[in-house]
Amino acid sequence: MSERIWRAEVALTVSFHDCDPMGVVWHGNYFRFFEVAREALLRSVNYSYGEMAASGFVWPVVDTRVKYRQPLRCEEAISVEASISEYENRLRIDYVIRNGAGQVTTKAHTLQVAVDAKSQEMQFVSPDILFERLGVKP
Repeated sequence: MSERIWRAEVALTVSFHDCDPMGVVWHGNYFRFFEVAREALLRSVNYSYGEMAASGFVWPVVDTRVKYRQPLRCEEAISVEASISEYENRLRIDYVIRNGAGQVTTKAHTLQVAVDAKSQEMQFVSPDILFERLGVKP
């Protein structure tokens, strides 16, 4: 695997609608934060979801893992970082959420696999278009 680092970071503010009655972010809403960072990351390598579809592949998320270390609260400023750590056979994106003080509150990752849009067959090796967009050789 290449030593290159593909990373994007987004700044967000926790909204009221993300929180439970105690003012703490409900655990399921973290996935929206991850999605915003993932979209920024994929746009940064010119392989947004629209570009994926145009290339003939869809990339469903097939696995997620989250470690909640500290709660996030209503109106808190946060940063969400997404980085690609695997790409040869699947796309693994790692996430780190930090609060306004820079403390790591959450770590997570998602796994996505390439699926041929026409045949609906899962690809066991990432398609050439991903390698091309990442600037690496298969």
